[in-house]
Amino acid sequence: MTPHRTIRVSIENWPLTQPFVIARGAKTEAVVVTVTIADGDCIGRGECVPYSRYGESPATTAAAIEAAGVPASHDGLMRTLPPGAARNALDCALYDLEAKLAGKPVCDLIGRPPPRACETCYTISLGSPQAMADAAARVPHLKLLKLKLGGDGDEARMRAVRRARPDARLVGDANEAWSEALLDPLLAVAAECGFEVIEQPLPAEADDALGTRDRPVPVCADESAHVASDITALIDRYDAVNIKLDKAGGLTEALAMADAARAAGLDIMAGSMVSTSLGIAPAMLVTSYARWVDLDGPLLLARDREPPAVIRDGLIEPPPAALWG
Repeated sequence: MTPHRTIRVSIENWPLTQPFVIARGAKTEAVVVTVTIADGDCIGRGECVPYSRYGESPATTAAAIEAAGVPASHDGLMRTLPPGAARNALDCALYDLEAKLAGKPVCDLIGRPPPRACETCYTISLGSPQAMADAAARVPHLKLLKLKLGGDGDEARMRAVRRARPDARLVGDANEAWSEALLDPLLAVAAECGFEVIEQPLPAEADDALGTRDRPVPVCADESAHVASDITALIDRYDAVNIKLDKAGGLTEALAMADAARAAGLDIMAGSMVSTSLGIAPAMLVTSYARWVDLDGPLLLARDREPPAVIRDGLIEPPPAALWG
């Protein structure tokens, strides 16, 4: 641990306005792990969302962060911890601290484009076709909707939402819930309904089937891609990759993924888990390279951090310096 720096780790619960439902289950709150690194009166903060799909829990993530201590450098952190939530929180907290000590935004420190306002997806939770259509109709001011899909019945879900919102841009996220038998018919319905992309239709361990057929709608990898070294294996199976800091293990690796995806000719979705504004703020540096942005976590919360990220009518602004970076 750096001698003059201290670290504090906390597990926090942030209630949602309504249950968030995907193919894997439902949640009523966002459980996050927050890291604060202090250097005198200057502090840097980072947040992560442990994900049970990858064997993470809030308790094990907090313990891993405490065991690692204050990182001396981003490169050292990449060698010390594996990709995942714990490394993400530490990486982002260190960037925030460095920016505040230097009096410069993170983008200037690392030579990346400054984030600009961009349109984010708004997520429609998995439900009956009518419930999802009603949810889409309740937000007529939001023009980019992301439907959580679940396999059987998805053709009705996609058609119902399209009827309810003929004006909206639509993307779908199956969270590995489709089978190979469902793949072709459901992609055909997605094309019929004008979906721009379908995210992770098949389980990561069975996605080789994507390379054996035409895809009438672009397909985006999520669970099949965590770090930059995963990109090469995607090229014949996917058209895009969802880059999430919690998967990659921080902003450092997320930007490396973006560089690798662009070099491979893949489109990019800048995504995140359901988190507070502190969790999505660092991901704004990935949005400069993204065709789609999915950083709507704060819109799903009953309350958020102060100051929050500003999201108006689906447009998310660069994070205020008092929040992060």
